[in-house]
Amino acid sequence: MKHFANRAGGFRPSAVRDVFEVAMRPGIISLAGGNPDLDLLPLDELGAMSARIIEKEGLEVLQYGSGAGLEELAELVCEFMKSEGSSPALEEIQMTAGSQMGLDLATKLFVNPGDVILAEGPTYTGALGTFEGYEADVRQVALDGDGLDPAAVREAIKAIQSEGKEVKFLYTIPNFQNPTGVTLSDDRREELTRICRELDVLIVEDNPYGQLSFDGLRHRSLHSYDPENVLYLGSFSKVFSPGVRVGWMVAPERVRKFLQIAGEAVTICPSVLSQRLVLGFMAEGMWEPHTRRTAALYKERCEAVLAACEKYMPEGTTWTTPSGGFFTWLTLPEGGKYADAADALAPAIENGVVFVPGSAFFETVDGKNPGANQLRIAFSSVEPTVLEEGVKRLAEVL
Repeated sequence: MKHFANRAGGFRPSAVRDVFEVAMRPGIISLAGGNPDLDLLPLDELGAMSARIIEKEGLEVLQYGSGAGLEELAELVCEFMKSEGSSPALEEIQMTAGSQMGLDLATKLFVNPGDVILAEGPTYTGALGTFEGYEADVRQVALDGDGLDPAAVREAIKAIQSEGKEVKFLYTIPNFQNPTGVTLSDDRREELTRICRELDVLIVEDNPYGQLSFDGLRHRSLHSYDPENVLYLGSFSKVFSPGVRVGWMVAPERVRKFLQIAGEAVTICPSVLSQRLVLGFMAEGMWEPHTRRTAALYKERCEAVLAACEKYMPEGTTWTTPSGGFFTWLTLPEGGKYADAADALAPAIENGVVFVPGSAFFETVDGKNPGANQLRIAFSSVEPTVLEEGVKRLAEVL
């Protein structure tokens, strides 16, 4: 339509949303959606807490609030981030309506049409949609088993700068990455932040899964190495509830103020009621035990998927071995039945299973998509026995 702005063509639909209705059909096993399993939430306690909050604080929590967010929750976020080696000041915390809002704000504030954003290859499909919507030139650096290679990042930045273009920021998910499940190794973290600082490239660190480590260890954040050059995105969606839509950003105060202004232009303020529910969840002692239980649950499910892949997948298929989070990433063998995993999607649905093709997580370059022979399996919201059956059905198609 002639009325649309040029940028409208850049907004891409979510690959997960594309198969959402299929995943809801009776008899379909979904290996597609990266949803947290909410069955372990203490709903009775949450219900009682919510009632108390509305009864006693209703006039406050149902009203407009600060554009920066609820101060008491921001204080708890500051304490929480110490477990990742960061020590942000209260003035550096911006509460958001989920980390997706933070990603949008960072792109809106820093990226002009045509500016380059460097991202992992593959990367979160929702990030690609945001970047393209703001008409960014997205370039991707391939991951290996230890995450981003700092030397490859340096080389990519230098090559882009030689084109006369500016790299506005590097977008990375360092812990249990979406979609691959890989984690940036500890010895690469400091080097990566050093290289980006030297080459004057910001880092946007997205960490929605960092608390879901299978061994209980928390990796040091990139923000802790260089708080002046790293914008940190956090979220309560994966460890509490995606429905409350609460996340946060950490940024230098001079940047944080602009984030607040940009956020107020869209949402006026983050939901006060949602923030108060998260505050109660954290302050009343439900947070830590719930996180431990869910991480143990996801570990069991991950092990079920990996065992099923070993048992059923065609010879030559490879996959990642996550140490936390929601996902594993499969690479199909050369010369297999499907050169492009997307071509296997319709037959897989006919066989009662749905997944997300790897091409959704890459930019197409010169008519070719680097993820054509790959796919993502999400294990977070499916029981182990059902996961095994789903992998078996998928393997039958492949």
